[in-house]
Amino acid sequence: MSTATPTPIHPVIADVTERIRQRSAHSRAEYLAMVDQAGQIGPQRKGMGCANLAHTFAASPANDKLAIRESRRTNIGIVTAYNDMLSAHQPYATYPEFIKQVAREAGGVAQVAGGVPAMCDGITQGAEGMELSLFSRDVIALATAVALSHKVFDAALYLGICDKIVPGLLIGALRFGHLASVFVPAGPMTSGLPNDQKGKVRQQYAQGLVSRDALLEAEAQSYHSAGTCTFYGTANSNQMLMEIMGLQLPGSSFVNPGTPMREALTAHAVRCALALSRDGAQPTPLAHIVDEKAVVNGIIGLLATGGSTNHTIHLVAMARAAGVLIDWDDFSDLSAVVPLLARIYPNGSADVNHFHAAGGMGFLIRELLDAGLLHGDVNTVTGTGLQHYTQEPSLESGTLTWRDAPAQSGDLSVLRPVAEPFSADGGLKLMRGNLGRSVIKVSAVKPEHRVVRAPAIVFHDQQEVLDAFQAGQLERDFVAVLTYQGPRANGMPELHKLTPALSVLQDKGFKVALVTDGRMSGASGKVPAAIHVSPEALDNGPIARVQTGDMIMLDGQTGELRVEVDDATLAARDMDAPDLRHNQLGTGRELFGLFRHNAGNAEAGGSPLFGAALHR
Repeated sequence: MSTATPTPIHPVIADVTERIRQRSAHSRAEYLAMVDQAGQIGPQRKGMGCANLAHTFAASPANDKLAIRESRRTNIGIVTAYNDMLSAHQPYATYPEFIKQVAREAGGVAQVAGGVPAMCDGITQGAEGMELSLFSRDVIALATAVALSHKVFDAALYLGICDKIVPGLLIGALRFGHLASVFVPAGPMTSGLPNDQKGKVRQQYAQGLVSRDALLEAEAQSYHSAGTCTFYGTANSNQMLMEIMGLQLPGSSFVNPGTPMREALTAHAVRCALALSRDGAQPTPLAHIVDEKAVVNGIIGLLATGGSTNHTIHLVAMARAAGVLIDWDDFSDLSAVVPLLARIYPNGSADVNHFHAAGGMGFLIRELLDAGLLHGDVNTVTGTGLQHYTQEPSLESGTLTWRDAPAQSGDLSVLRPVAEPFSADGGLKLMRGNLGRSVIKVSAVKPEHRVVRAPAIVFHDQQEVLDAFQAGQLERDFVAVLTYQGPRANGMPELHKLTPALSVLQDKGFKVALVTDGRMSGASGKVPAAIHVSPEALDNGPIARVQTGDMIMLDGQTGELRVEVDDATLAARDMDAPDLRHNQLGTGRELFGLFRHNAGNAEAGGSPLFGAALHR
């Protein structure tokens, strides 16, 4: 591990961080005051009534029962997103008993505090269940709060990995920010069918060139075992974020499940949680790890790796839970100075296993630190400073150690140094104009496709787009304007199902783009898409007044997004609002009306938890 004098932080990063600090001064102070008060009170079990206390250990093994009863050991609460239908979360089945055993051996005790739901966007794409997806994040945050509400724990371990699960866990965890907290990943599945081959089969199926059986076989060869999907979507972006923000162990993000290294890292995470607790060797509550600098580091990691655009919503919500207020200007300004150092599918052909083998997070973080592109003076679950995260784990005769990450990238087509990046910027832009504010991810879009000026075709449902494609009605230059897809309209489902069809049209030589107040997956790719348009159509957003035939300018180079209609004409138009009642019933959607009604806008995190009035 290098001990060289740290490189001064880049002035733009320093300015953005200071801007965030000033913007957040009041909310951050209120948050820290709440956390400090909770920390002074300590675990409730030490002063609760005898009947209350007896409930906390009634089902525990004898030795654990005695430790909890006498409050003489650090008690770790486990919050788990385990289920055995989803490949990423299936490995967590064995974690609680293993964690308990490690905790006992290290002088502590552990209990499963509660479970949280874990849904998969890959299963619900294009179906009604996707309309619960964004708000599942907030349900997970609420479930995390319920799990910890008994106030009997000194520390917590969070077992979750995929799209909304990690953001939800962190939002909930931060409301108990006085606790020592460590996030525990389970790792990606081993590589299967290469992602570019899978993408090709998807496009062939969209054109009717291959059968459903051929498509299913390709998907099954790609998603084939326990672990996260190997493309660089939201799930793996989550893992990168937790590591670069110092919330999980160095080098732990992309170690495959069921390996000796994975087990050794999980055991070490337990020992870290004990050390971070109030009575541990280095007491550090979660609230003192997640601050303005850690949040900026998270944005930088997202930009440097070409991570999921979903985090322009999720990271905003996570930061707000810690009293830190960020917006898309911060993302865009940082993107201008942070180089793109990784190409992982859909931004390239490699998967996260290839990224990890090429040098992974240790190489990436060292490059960014040495260039003054990360805040190194932060708290982490391993102590003070981010320098430890320039190392990677190693097993020496069964003992976990850390060594410096490789000095050179093992594959320059996947991972590069700051001196020769794939791009000088992070490829994420804020789009502005008379349609509102939105974001575009251009890192996977070829330069010749980044500017589209074409007539609008307005749709209110993604199936309408696919039906028009199948009917051969989209064989021309056009901008698909897909409205009423925001948080308040229908829960803001991902629209990733559109990618193959629009890609086919682009490959045929047509100028094609998407403009929507909905979301695109972290797996969105080569078609330019201005997404998360705010204000959304249901919130009186100008996007609701666009008509088919209007000329749209989408310039991914300059950040311009506008409809070429004068302001007076646009304002005078009636909104063409569809009947949204079909989005409100079935598949449990009727239970989420309160969430839709109170959701904030996308730039404020799309959450109903902190007050809609604050967000809009």
